[in-house]
Amino acid sequence: MNLENSETSASDQANERALKHFDRLPDSAFVRMPTVCALQGVPPQTIYRWIKEGNHPPQVKLGAQVSAWRVGDLRKHLASKVTA
Repeated sequence: MNLENSETSASDQANERALKHFDRLPDSAFVRMPTVCALQGVPPQTIYRWIKEGNHPPQVKLGAQVSAWRVGDLRKHLASKVTA
């Protein structure tokens, strides 16, 4: 069994669930980069550039090597893009 593929598959499944249920997540929930990229339809490099330019909410450090975005911050950002 290829562990790398099973981890990727589990990660992809978690990302699909997060996207599918994004509207049901509480504003206080956190999502990781793959979900943010899927929501925006852009690669991670673009998300980081937008953050640097002040055009996207920054991530929150949850640990030494873990960052994520608050769902509420992303919702506000996405809503502002729709109304703009």
